[in-house]
This record gives sequence, C-alpha cells and structure tokens, in this order.
Amino acid sequence: MPHKLRKIRKKRGSRTQGYGRVGQHRKTSSKGMRKVGRHKHLWSYVVRYEPDYFGKRGFTSPKSLRQKVNVINVGKLDEIAEKISAKKQRGKFSIDLTSFGYTKLLGTGKITKPLIVKVTSCSKSAVEKIKEAGGKILIEAKEKGA
Repeated sequence: MPHKLRKIRKKRGSRTQGYGRVGQHRKTSSKGMRKVGRHKHLWSYVVRYEPDYFGKRGFTSPKSLRQKVNVINVGKLDEIAEKISAKKQRGKFSIDLTSFGYTKLLGTGKITKPLIVKVTSCSKSAVEKIKEAGGKILIEAKEKGA
C-alpha cells in the first residue's frame, strides 16, 4: 500500500536528499548506460547479460605474410608506353614493370600498341588484350623474402 511519506518526502530540506555529494545524481544516475565499472561493480551484469564482452576473437595475420600489391591497368600502360619504354624490339615497345615498382597488370582499358611487358603477375583479361594487340607478357617469378 502506498504511503505519502516516501523517502524523498522525508529528505526534503536536507541538502542532498540522502544522495551524498551535491550533483551526484543530477539528471542521470551513477551507473547509467556507460561501460565503466565492468571489471568492478558492474561485473555481475557482464557475467549475466554480456558473457562475451571481454576477450578476443579471430586472429591477425603477421605483417610478414601481407603483400603490397601495386597495380597498373592496360589502358594506362598504353598511354605511357612510349615515354617509359627504354627499348624497342621488332617494332614492339619493351617495358619492365617490376623496375617501376608495379607488381600486377590488370585488364581495364584499351590497348593499341604491341607491347612486350615483364611483370610479376597479371589478370587473364590483361593477357588477352595484350596478345590481341600483337604483344606478349613475360611473367617473372617472385623472389622469396622480397
């Protein structure tokens, strides 16, 4: 049965109404929806409602296994072929992409010149486009540790 002498009625006139320091319970309660205290006074909440809150899942690959792939498209290669080509063999421009720091050749764009391209890896569409234009691709084996 409700009664009119609730705790707040009894505490009126006192400075903090039984809440301790001034302003401690102003607007929000002390626990609220924050995540502080999960290792202390809110530990029972974590155990009951969020048992997987702490800990790690999965793994991160070591940096030594990650590869930096620097790509160039066939269309871009066609534009800059004359500028970067050092040699011309039998009417074909010879380009060593590994010396320019490129590791992969992709097939976006159109190619008009016959090119001889030396690269570490390339896509199927890039190979087709270069062969159609009368060129060829020399695939270079990767060095271990590089």
